[in-house]
Amino acid sequence: MPSQTNVGVQKIRAIGLTVTNCVGVARRRHRSLNFYKEALGFELVSDITVEGQDYSDLEGITKAKIRIVTLQLGDELIELMEYINIQGKPIPSDSQSNDLWFQHLAIVVSDMDRAYAKVCSFAIEPISLAPQTILSDNETSGGVRAFKFKDPDGHDLELIWFPAEKGQDKWHQNRDRLFLGIDHSAIAISNTEQSLHFYRDLLGMQVDSRSLNWRPTQTRLDDLPEAKVRITALRPAQGGLGIELLDYLVPGKGRPIPSDWKSCDIARVQIELVVNDIEQTVEILRQNGVQFVSSRIVQFTDNISPYQKRCVVKDPDGHAILLIAE
Repeated sequence: MPSQTNVGVQKIRAIGLTVTNCVGVARRRHRSLNFYKEALGFELVSDITVEGQDYSDLEGITKAKIRIVTLQLGDELIELMEYINIQGKPIPSDSQSNDLWFQHLAIVVSDMDRAYAKVCSFAIEPISLAPQTILSDNETSGGVRAFKFKDPDGHDLELIWFPAEKGQDKWHQNRDRLFLGIDHSAIAISNTEQSLHFYRDLLGMQVDSRSLNWRPTQTRLDDLPEAKVRITALRPAQGGLGIELLDYLVPGKGRPIPSDWKSCDIARVQIELVVNDIEQTVEILRQNGVQFVSSRIVQFTDNISPYQKRCVVKDPDGHAILLIAE
């Protein structure tokens, strides 16, 4: 079904992760920064601290003071967001892949065995028993190798390796690095059609592929009994970094995102979507009953980013979406 609107997501600029507030604890202050640099090969782009009414209105946090560390891997960016003056709630220690707050970054590697050994030399919490290979009878994902684990704050990550006939072309062009970039962010959802209405029909993203993953391979990958998941991959108009919708059929949907979770809580992951008309996008989302985190479209004048118009909304399951435009 094509988009019903003239607005559209052009690309995903970055993925934002809220990380632990470590003020005053020097040994741990750079814990997340060092992990992503040393374990996964990310490179530092910038390290800034922002505050003021505009940022409070944007993130729905009173008197927000946020340290934002931007890191790059290949063509993709992540932002580590540390709320300096607020102690956010930690990610529940018993989180599972079908809980609706689950969201991982899929980091593409050129050699799964080497990448697996590298990350296991750091203080990670594995989700998968070991790297898993999707069976060849899965037309979309057959031959793909993957391993899921958690970063020091409990954010979900995935290492993924694509065989020659799978994945975007760029993952097969520069194989001299071990960690190549981010292919997608995968989110657990409660209903595929409901999420497609939001991402495809309202925001204009395009369905790239669909698959049904199950059998013991998926169970070992997700550490879920008899896991069976319907996966819908979406890409923006300009391609690149995408979103995967994970609709767990077995063991069924997990716990919903608590309504009192805020931007400062560590489970918060924020996808930054560049849209071609933020005013029209916001109006369409309001008309369709979408929940807003921001009190308004915030117009920044600080020249930190060319995307000076910003607004945070929630998808149907409560995942945070930052809409941005020049």
